[in-house]
Amino acid sequence: MNLEPALQGAASESLVERVVAAILRRLLRATLLRTFRAGRPFAEQRRRLESFARITLPHGGVRFVAGDCGGVRGEFVTSRSAATPGHAVLYLHGGAYCVGSPKTHRAISGTLARLTSAAVFVADYRLAPEHPFPAALDDAVAAYRGLVARGYTADRIAIAGDSAGGGLAVATVLRLRDLGEAVPAALALFSPWVDLSDRSAAAVPAGEVMISPPWVSECARAYLAGRDASEPLASPIHADLRGLPPTLVQVGTDEVLLTDSRRLEAGLRGAGVPVQFEEFPRRWHVFQANAGVLADANRALATVASFLGERWP
Repeated sequence: MNLEPALQGAASESLVERVVAAILRRLLRATLLRTFRAGRPFAEQRRRLESFARITLPHGGVRFVAGDCGGVRGEFVTSRSAATPGHAVLYLHGGAYCVGSPKTHRAISGTLARLTSAAVFVADYRLAPEHPFPAALDDAVAAYRGLVARGYTADRIAIAGDSAGGGLAVATVLRLRDLGEAVPAALALFSPWVDLSDRSAAAVPAGEVMISPPWVSECARAYLAGRDASEPLASPIHADLRGLPPTLVQVGTDEVLLTDSRRLEAGLRGAGVPVQFEEFPRRWHVFQANAGVLADANRALATVASFLGERWP
C-alpha cells in the first residue's frame, strides 16, 4: 500500500489549503449533495449538474473538441502545446450511471491532457434508466476499440474513471480480457464504485459532501433494471481480477464509497495485480474534480500522470 503522496500532502496542508477545502465543502454540500437526491427526476439532476459545471474554472492550455470514437460520441481533450499525441486515455466519467457527461468532468480531463500530453477521449456513454446495464459497458468497449482503430496500440492506452466510471473502467478491461483482446497499459481509478449492492441504510461519513447512500442505491437499481447486483461486469468486486494491468486507486477518507476502494485494492492484490493505492485524509468523493482549485486534487492528478508515464513506452 503506497500512501506516501497522499500523506505528504495532508501533512503539509497550509492554512490557505484548509480554507479552500472548507469553502469547497460548503459549496458542494449546498449544490451537488442537494442535486443528487433520491426521488428527484434524473433529467432534473442532469440539468442541475450541467449548470453547476459551467461555473467551474475554464481550463487553459487544452482543447475540448466534440467527436466520435468507435461509434461512441464524446469529447477529445488535448494539450495545445503538445505535438500529435502518442498516447491516449479513455476517460469514463462518474455520475452513478445516471448523470454526468464529458462537460461535467472537464477539470479532470483537461488536467490529465495537459499533464500527460495524451489524447483524452471522454466517452459520453449512454445513461440509465433509459439505457440500463450493459449499455454503458458496450459503449466503453466500443470507444476503446475506436482508439485502437485510430492507431493507438494497447500498450499506449490507459483507461481512467471516477466513481461509476471507475467501476466501468474495471468492467471494460474484464470484458476485453475475457474476449481475448489486448488490455490497456494501466488503469487509474478515482473512488471507484465496484459494488452495486443496496447500501441505502449505510452510515454516511461526516465529511461526505456529494453523495448519499439512498441516492447511490436508487441509481444502482436504475442501472441494473432488475438484474443481479452481483454480476461481475456490473459489480467488478465479484469478478476474477487476474490479468488486469497495473492499477492506481485514489480515494478520500470522507466518503460513502471508501470501502469499495479498499476492497478493490485487496482484491487486486490477491489476484496478483500491481496496485498503487492512495487515501487522502479529509477529502470527499472524487475530490480530483476540484483540480485547479484544491491542492490535493492537483497533487493527485500529477501522481496519475507520473503513474501512466512510467507504464507507457
